[in-house]
Amino acid sequence: MSKLTVEAAGHGATPVIELKDLHVHHRTRSGGLFHPSYVKAVNGVDFSISRGETVGIVGESGCGKSTLASVLVGLQTPTSGEVLFRGKPAIKRNAAMRKDFGRSVAVVFQDPSTALNPRMTIQDILVDPLAIHGIGNKASRLAKVAELLSLVGLPQSAAEVTPSQVSGGQRQRVAIARALALGPDIIVADEPTSALDVSVRAQVLNLLSDLKKELNLGMVFISHDIQTVRYVSDRIAVMYFGQIVEEGPAAQIFENPANDYTKKLLGAAPSLLHH
Repeated sequence: MSKLTVEAAGHGATPVIELKDLHVHHRTRSGGLFHPSYVKAVNGVDFSISRGETVGIVGESGCGKSTLASVLVGLQTPTSGEVLFRGKPAIKRNAAMRKDFGRSVAVVFQDPSTALNPRMTIQDILVDPLAIHGIGNKASRLAKVAELLSLVGLPQSAAEVTPSQVSGGQRQRVAIARALALGPDIIVADEPTSALDVSVRAQVLNLLSDLKKELNLGMVFISHDIQTVRYVSDRIAVMYFGQIVEEGPAAQIFENPANDYTKKLLGAAPSLLHH
């Protein structure tokens, strides 16, 4: 695929997911029975993600970025606002749209140790989504497992072992392979390197960047570390107390941040990746 078609696919095409004036309010324990308190975890956010682009969402813990991620992947229903999937309203999904959404949007969680079933072999972990969605037969699924392992840079012998028999970095590669099993349009990666040793973080980030280019994926990359986000993102959205306070091309946010909070985040984070 030439660069031009990737550009065209990423821009101007209908976003895979679009959030409009999104609000998610959680009830808290502090209010009285008749006056419950609400925390505005996400408070009026507009956000979109298309194929072929990586959008970084950055902010400190508690800023609402993980809540935003759970709405993006369909795990949480917003209090108000719109969620569009390929341009169609998607908060109340029928079975067909749920299935389509499940194939189109994949997740990579923070800690691969808890995200992968420790009693299953890596082969079974990768076959699982294909079986659930009724894709292919036994032979074609095993061929797909071989393809996924090589895509994420794991040896074929990894298929026979369980997650605990490989390193943390390799476990995260398995989680990424599982996310890619159904050929998604976008991957939502929530702090995907924070549980890993510093030495393997850059390798996993490079892998995600390479996969995005190779497969023309859309990627939402969520992190509290603005330097990590800089390393992979085309566009960055900075979240603070449930709102996006600044959004723009990565280079612009770094060279010319407009918001005081963004400036603070930039000043606070010495980078692991730029020596």
